[in-house]
Amino acid sequence: MHPGTLADDVAPLPQANAPATDLVVASLSARQGSLLSLAAEFLRFGTVGGLGLLWDVSTFYVVRPFLGFTIATMASFLVAATMNWMLNRLWTFRGRGSQDSLFRQWLSFLGANGLGFLLNRSVLFGLAWSSPFCFAHPVVAFAGGSLAGMTANFTLSRRLVFRDQVQ
Repeated sequence: MHPGTLADDVAPLPQANAPATDLVVASLSARQGSLLSLAAEFLRFGTVGGLGLLWDVSTFYVVRPFLGFTIATMASFLVAATMNWMLNRLWTFRGRGSQDSLFRQWLSFLGANGLGFLLNRSVLFGLAWSSPFCFAHPVVAFAGGSLAGMTANFTLSRRLVFRDQVQ
């Protein structure tokens, strides 16, 4: 970051005696930069979530014959959530929240994503139990559940798990 700039890709800050329009332009530039950064972070989170859906569904299909439908969905969530935590830590939120131990951060991730879990599995079970098609093809119910929980998981992960350390 260069002196007098908000970030490397944002215009320099106006001088203190600059016209009000310069202050407004600088403020809008900063806001636009932070929105683009947030959008990029959300896209990375969504990509990880897509991979999480694959881990969730794959694990479900592997363990379902041994555990049954309901227990298999719980086990598959734990596998997917663990893989998502790891990728989000390494890629989506790289370097943020690194002050926590790995185990503590993983537990924090699982706890913070509890609301997303409830949304996800409520939609999954709702679709599976109310639609013979979704019960016969659980991947559809998993996809619906994944979409239902994604925004809550992103917001809670960003604010509670992968946060910058407050000085």
